[in-house]
Formats: sequence, C-alpha cells, structure tokens
Amino acid sequence: MSPVPPSGPARRLALYTLVVCVLAVAAAVVSFVQGSFLGVVWVLLAGLSSNMTWYYMKRDKARRAAGADVTG
Repeated sequence: MSPVPPSGPARRLALYTLVVCVLAVAAAVVSFVQGSFLGVVWVLLAGLSSNMTWYYMKRDKARRAAGADVTG
C-alpha cells in the first residue's frame, strides 16, 4: 500500500491555492519594491488564498479520517 494517499479534488485545490498564495506574495514584494501601493491588493489576495489553502487541507484531512473510520 502506498504511504501517500491518492490525491483528490480537495488536495488539488489546496495545491493550486498554495501556488496562488506564493505568486501573490512575490507580486506584492515586487510591487512594494517598485514603490507601488498596488502591492496591498496582492497582500489581500495572498491572505485569501492562504485561508483557502488551510480550508481545503483541513477538509481533505477530515474526509480521509471519516473514510478511515467507516472502512477500518
């Protein structure tokens, strides 16, 4: 049996939102270095995507735990 469970939709969404978060942080840094206050929007997007990442990770963990309880 594989030590890593198969990836489901929640895991994939968590990965996508994590990538968006990292890119938004990089964009915010670049914006602030260039002296643009548009970086504030990027910081807000990073915060939103970070929260989405945590939500999808916790949801996937809860679903896997519920599935393990039912089958095992």
